[in-house]
Amino acid sequence: MKAGENLIKRLVLLSMPGLLLILSGCATSPGWMSSSGASREQIQEEHASGRIEGIELVDVNDALAKKLAAAKVLDRFADVYPGEGANDYIVNPGDVIEISVWEAQPAMLFGAVVLDPKAGATTTRVVTFPEQMVTQDGSITMPFAGHVSVWGRTTQQIEADIVRRLTGKANLPQVLVRIIQNNTSNVTVVGDVNQSTRMPLTPRGERLLDALAAGGGVNQPVSRMAIQLSRNNLTATMPLDIVIRDPRQNIVLKPGDVVTALFQPLSFSVLGATGKNEEMFFEAQGISLAQALARSGGLIDNRADARGVFIFRFEDANLVTSGSAIGDAANGTVPVVYQVDLRDPASFFVTQNFPVQNRDVIYVANSPAAEFEKFMRLLMITINPAVTANRTLLLP
Repeated sequence: MKAGENLIKRLVLLSMPGLLLILSGCATSPGWMSSSGASREQIQEEHASGRIEGIELVDVNDALAKKLAAAKVLDRFADVYPGEGANDYIVNPGDVIEISVWEAQPAMLFGAVVLDPKAGATTTRVVTFPEQMVTQDGSITMPFAGHVSVWGRTTQQIEADIVRRLTGKANLPQVLVRIIQNNTSNVTVVGDVNQSTRMPLTPRGERLLDALAAGGGVNQPVSRMAIQLSRNNLTATMPLDIVIRDPRQNIVLKPGDVVTALFQPLSFSVLGATGKNEEMFFEAQGISLAQALARSGGLIDNRADARGVFIFRFEDANLVTSGSAIGDAANGTVPVVYQVDLRDPASFFVTQNFPVQNRDVIYVANSPAAEFEKFMRLLMITINPAVTANRTLLLP
């Protein structure tokens, strides 16, 4: 029995150098072994050989991270709509207005009788004309003043025009124009609010957050919401929490603005040698790669290849510069694989600037040592039963 055991040991020992030589020549585990994904070497080899056609592999450095971060910054409302002051209410067709005229004594034109049928006769010097809607051509009709154009004017401008028309006819006339019904200076509030509404504007100067309040507030967490403002031919979008934190972005609204509250279920997926493999949601203002890795539980020390952190993304074609032919995807994007080497201490600063975007896939490859250890465990599981069986056969 002793001689048999020694024979088995010698056979195993003799086979080990060849086995180690084979394993040393393999950068990765064999294809038949279980794995969470490709290794760093496999991804690089596939790209170098051209088998990953139309996909660019890009090493991430500080300059690239800053370039991507700058491109992902959304336009600020204060920059898109600069110089917006208080809302000077402009009269438009469809509005209902009321005009009152005061005439100093002795009254020469209107006398002392009020023409407002709701008020009845009085001895006051004020004359209030019946309410009237601004016609389609943007005008109203007033006794002794004639056909008055009011379209696109403020109430102060209309008052001055009527006074000019009545001068010489009435004794020191004074005019008051009131907007009885605002049918045109409104802001439309839609989207993920508790109640879509049309908010009338006043000379007070209602702002963006006033419109959300008029709609009953948003019905999703603030951190997951974005606000889109459409004005004339311009549309801009910002995360709601930035608008709340930066008063400059809470701009004054204008007639015809459309405020849309957008729920942003942004997410990225984490795979490979990290603490958690799952889809994770993030805030509308965005997060960095460093934050994404931290939320996934970080790299697993005894499995991860710190040089093999990859971000798979459909990137804006304008941000990718390459001499190779890159396959186009939808909406002007191209498939890109970004690689980060966390062995380099400087890369931790890079990860703080690198922005994660919606539907990114972050993959951390297994280290070669982890693959070797996995193979050795599998090998020992295979050898031990054979040794045990041979011992049994050699027993007397």
